Order: sequence, then C-alpha cells, then structure tokens
Amino acid sequence: MLDYQVDVSAREKLVTLPWIQVAPDAPYFITDTGANWAPIGQNDAITWPEFAGLFRRKNYAAVENHVAYLVDHGVTCLRFMLEYAQTENRYLEKPVGRFQPNMLQLWDDLFALCEQYGLRVLLTPYDTFWMWIRWKHHPYNKQNGGTCAKRSRWLLCPETLQAIKNRLTFAAERWGRSGALFAWDLWNEIHPAHAENNTEVFYQFVSEISAHLRAVEMRLYGRTHLQTVSLFGPVLYEHPAVADVIFRHPQLDFATTHFYDAKTINHPKDTVAPAICTGALVREALEHLHPPKPFFDSEHGPIHNFKDLKKTLPNAFDEEYFRHMQWAHLASGAAGGGMRWPNRHPHVLTPGMRVTQASLAKFVQLLDWSRFKRRNRNQELKISSTTFAKFCCADEEQAIVYLLRQDKRNKAKMVDQTAAPIAVSISVPGLKRGQYQVYFWNTVAGQLLTQPILATSSDNYLTLDVPPTVADIAIAIKKTNELSSYQ
Repeated sequence: MLDYQVDVSAREKLVTLPWIQVAPDAPYFITDTGANWAPIGQNDAITWPEFAGLFRRKNYAAVENHVAYLVDHGVTCLRFMLEYAQTENRYLEKPVGRFQPNMLQLWDDLFALCEQYGLRVLLTPYDTFWMWIRWKHHPYNKQNGGTCAKRSRWLLCPETLQAIKNRLTFAAERWGRSGALFAWDLWNEIHPAHAENNTEVFYQFVSEISAHLRAVEMRLYGRTHLQTVSLFGPVLYEHPAVADVIFRHPQLDFATTHFYDAKTINHPKDTVAPAICTGALVREALEHLHPPKPFFDSEHGPIHNFKDLKKTLPNAFDEEYFRHMQWAHLASGAAGGGMRWPNRHPHVLTPGMRVTQASLAKFVQLLDWSRFKRRNRNQELKISSTTFAKFCCADEEQAIVYLLRQDKRNKAKMVDQTAAPIAVSISVPGLKRGQYQVYFWNTVAGQLLTQPILATSSDNYLTLDVPPTVADIAIAIKKTNELSSYQ
C-alpha cells in the first residue's frame, strides 16, 4: 500500500453525508442536496489486502490511510459484499441469525471511515460466488443447522427468504442511517441456478426483498436508499426474459450488469477490443431501459486470465486496458467508469489505475448530470476516419465523446505511442442549434489539452476539428451562452 499521510485528528470529526438519489429529470445520480454525483470506483472485499486490516482492528490506521488515498484520487464508491465466503472466518452470521461481533465491528468501522472521508458503498448482502462453491461450509446450509437444503433453492426456499429479509433488516437498522450507503445490490449475480434453472421466480423474489427493505427503511428513516440487482451479463443471451427484471422491474431504481465477455474482456488480447465491447454492451443495456434509468457495469475484469490461467496481466497493459474500458463506459452513456473486479495478484488495483480514476473524476465535473437525458450515439457519431473507435452519448444540450486509436499496436498489443498523431473531424448528432463549450481532455494526464473552445451547432449536428491525437482523447460538450474557464 502507498504511504499516504492522513491527519489522524480527522478521525474525530463527525460527517453526515447526503444520501444519493436518482436525478428527477435524468438517468444519473445526484445527492439529496442536489449536487451531481458519479459512481467512480471498483469492487473491493473485506479479506483483500487494502481492507483486511479492519478485521479485529489489526491495522485500522493502514485502512484509514487507504480510504483517504482513494478519495484523493477521485474514488467515490466501492462495491462490497457484507460477507466474503472464500474462507470460514468472515461469515456475517454463524449460525443463521447470530451476527458475529468481529464482523459487526469491522462494518461499524468501515462505515465510520466512509462517512468521515466522503466515500460511499454499494452493498450486496451475500457473496453468492463463493457461497455457491463452498456451500457445504456455509451457515445457511441445512446440514450446518441452516435454512436451505440445496444451493439450487436459494430463491425458492421460504425459510431462506426469511433469513435474507432478516439480514437486510439488521443491516438497515445498524448502518442504514448513513449516507455512506449509496445503494443496495439486493442479490449478487442473480442466476437461474439459484432457483432450479427457473427464471420466472426472479420477479417475485426481487419484489419480496425490495418491498421488505423499503418498508424497514421507511419505518426507520422516512426514506429509502436506492436499489438494484446485479446480473452476470452473458445470462441475458441464454435467458432474455431476465431483462424484464434487471432493467425494468418497477421497484429497482437503477440497473447493473457484469461485463464478462469471453472473447475480449475476460481474456484481453489487446487493449482496444475490450473497450469496443464495453461500448457495445452499454448501448445494448440502454436499449433495454424503458423508461430510462441510470445504468452501470458493476463488475468486469480479466477473469479468465486470473482465475483459469492463473496469470496477472502486466501492469502497463492492464492499466491501458482499464483506462480504455473506463472511458468507453462513461462516453457510451453509463454512469461513472464501471467497477473493476481486480483479478490481479495481489488483488488490488495498480497506482496507474488510480490515476485513471482521478482523471475521470475531474472530467465528470464538466457535465451537468442532473439534466443529462443521454442517449447512446456510438453508431450515429460521424467521424472523418476509421483510425479511431468512437464512443458517444448525447441529448439536446450536452454530449460526451471518446475516441480511441485502433489502427496501430506495438509488440505488447497496446496502442503504439510512437505513431504519428492523427487529426480528425467529428459531427455529434442531436445537439440543438446554438453555441457550445467544448473541452478536449487528456485522459492520461487528467487535464485539458487546450483551453475550452466555442462551437456552433446547426442542422442537428455539431461539427468539430479534434486536435491531433496519438492514442485517445475525451471530449465534453455543453450548451452555453458564454465561454467560462475550467478550474
């Protein structure tokens, strides 16, 4: 872990974070005080190196140091599971209904740190991956005195449904007052295997636990945190009806899926194809969202390389793969940059990935998310050359564009940084007539390439000459009456 100095006196400061909500007029997030907010972060776990020190307070200071470092690098949100079932000593309940003191202390401390430093958590109650694999050990297994005879009946068993409700009630009562709780991921990677290969039960299962949790929070706080349910993305192709639950369930506030494309993201051969796939997957997800809701990928990463091949990608390659996917995700119309599952040894993000998150965090300040009624325009964006892969989302007054060089690779299958810069022109569709402030962004340095320029839209297109670019460039476009400087 990097040595990042923290003012220890800050630990005593009381911070009350605003809650996060969906903007009333746009498929993005704001705080309950009306400020724009974007989920920038990744998956983490209570047993992984950077948070392991919270268990039994073995190294509280190191974890605090890390949280401060994350926030300083633009991270706003981490996705956590309440327990991590890869081992036998991080169960939240053991036996069922008996909440473990060491785990409660860990979560009390984690929420206190998040409140203090302004970090938020996307919280899911079960680690269904390791729970499935190590079911014979899990406290919910009936053979261990639990509620469920078979892992294939998690979503069908009435006793298990009650245990799930009890866990959510306990968590809401203990930590639900906090604005550090961004949202609930009610069930991690809901899957037909959890219900004897029957997807028809998904809708009722989600309805039951969603309504229960909302009733608890309304009783306690008079309002509710946001809710989603995550899905291993490829399930949609085998069971297309699941889209009605993941994307269109009326009780879910936003949609999340996990981008694990076998040919590109899971086992990247270069750093460009995974980004192109990310753009296509975001567009596909947004097409499912009627009416529109916020959407983001809440898991992705080179899982085949790491889990099956037992290989960690070289830092430079992985950092470029990460950066390209983050920007493709945002520019295609998803909220934030997507949430990487590290799939590295050690199981943490690299410093270079933190630089990318910091760059993205600065860039998102250029847009007004509270009124951005984005539509994906990846295919509709016009470009003068196929040298660049193109990603775009826009409404009538704002747009994001990301261009990624796709014609030149080096021996490492990364974008060739020695290639000659290429100048292209683009035409962004759908922007109504008027003047626009345009920001050209260096995604690596995390700063403007040039001073903002003014451009004029006519005939339903805004045409721009893009500065000569070697590898990639991001562009923010916002309707304005005058040019203002970016601080």
